[in-house]
Amino acid sequence: MSKKALTRDAILQQAVRSASQIGISRLTIGSLAEQSGLSKSGLFAHFGSKEALQLAVVQAAQAQFVEEVVKPAFTQPRGMARLHALFHGWVMRLYAGSMPGGCPLLAAAYEFDDQPGAIRDALVAGQRWQRDTLQRLLQEAHDAGELAAGSNVPLLAFMLFGLIQSAHHDHQLLDNHHSAQLALQGFAQLCGTAAPRTDQAGT
Repeated sequence: MSKKALTRDAILQQAVRSASQIGISRLTIGSLAEQSGLSKSGLFAHFGSKEALQLAVVQAAQAQFVEEVVKPAFTQPRGMARLHALFHGWVMRLYAGSMPGGCPLLAAAYEFDDQPGAIRDALVAGQRWQRDTLQRLLQEAHDAGELAAGSNVPLLAFMLFGLIQSAHHDHQLLDNHHSAQLALQGFAQLCGTAAPRTDQAGT
């Protein structure tokens, strides 16, 4: 990786942390310059505009999610082990010190949900990919016989995604220190309810 690329990557990591606290919509070349100690002209050389910076931050945050949550989960065997690793890593990431203001992607989903444009499009694509990944792992668990035949996989994905959003909401807004535990209990309950009954396991 070139020196310029390394510098840009370091700037983006700082920008993601900043967006965690102030929101992506409020992130500007000027605000990032103040926090990073870099000049506005230097940042313009990397991004060119506020929208380009915000779009780059969305993409960097999504890539960070893949590295920190998805890739570790995929080291687990297919089925419930992989699904649990994904969900656990996703929820616990909300409490990581690297994001003191919470997940910038979840916050941005509300910031940009009614603002058409490249940033909203990137957020939609990223959120759909996250949901699709969750649903794919549920389907794998279903196909492996670890969820009951006839389980509504899209509905389970919808509810599990809702637990993640609830954990973030309660932790950030309501200062609920038990939100992660509640989300993990919700995961266990939903997947336990959808598990095949013992009397059906051998049929």
